[in-house]
Amino acid sequence: MKKIKFILLTLAAGLIINNNIITKVNAQQVLGTGEQPTAYPWVKEKTINRQPVPYAHVREADVFWSKTIWRIIDLREKINHPFYYPERPTRGRKSLAQILWDAITVEGTLNAYESEEFSVIVPAEQIIAANSVSDSVIVPKITNPDEDSTIYIKSEFSAKDVKKILIREDWFFDKQRSVMEARIMGLCLIKDLYITNPNTGEEEYKGMKQVFWVYFPEARKILAQYEVFNRFNDAERMSYDDVFFKRFFGSYIVREENVYDREIIEYESGLGALLESERIKNDITNFEIFLWEY
Repeated sequence: MKKIKFILLTLAAGLIINNNIITKVNAQQVLGTGEQPTAYPWVKEKTINRQPVPYAHVREADVFWSKTIWRIIDLREKINHPFYYPERPTRGRKSLAQILWDAITVEGTLNAYESEEFSVIVPAEQIIAANSVSDSVIVPKITNPDEDSTIYIKSEFSAKDVKKILIREDWFFDKQRSVMEARIMGLCLIKDLYITNPNTGEEEYKGMKQVFWVYFPEARKILAQYEVFNRFNDAERMSYDDVFFKRFFGSYIVREENVYDREIIEYESGLGALLESERIKNDITNFEIFLWEY
């Protein structure tokens, strides 16, 4: 008798739980007053509440070797595509350039700096004006086709024009923790600069232009709240801060701190510049290896 009662109570409890689950599922499918549709079947809360992993404290007395280098992250490389895409915000995802641009010019949560020294803050209005290009087009007048009139076209900043990112980082050995560590100190967006030839009407490449510098430790909190696309699993995506922290990107060295304050291309070119970049990288690796004896 007791067994029959136990079985009946268990079945009743199961029915109640199943009914509650079905009720909750149906409630999620029907929007209530003031509710907005979501891009996913679940509410994404993990990313927007994510915080960057804090750096370990480093004393100047514990750093007995350091080197400052500059790298270029070419967003056209396949490994760096998650930084470049999507070209337009899609389902909560933005490209790295769009995140930094919006944080500076729209949200006002991040400062833009004039140079890698991070001593002069550039106002958002100045950043917008400097990256808005005005171009002129000559067209015939509607009232008099024999006469020409000039139309000025203003193009705003577009994140898809940013093809490279310049980073400044410090490598150092902390003897207190016995580790070699690299910390990114600044990011600079670099976009290609084109000028329309008035004779041919074709765009001519005129080099690269630095958009602005951001202080990376200041930007980490913002970068930690945006996802980077994971081609293997959409449910497990890293943030932009995670990608930089774990160094999941491809890059090449363009400069190391030197007495002449010059870049590699100023004294090497072609294959020589590539070999010089590899030499600097190998010097850092070998320094750490030669510290230990086995």
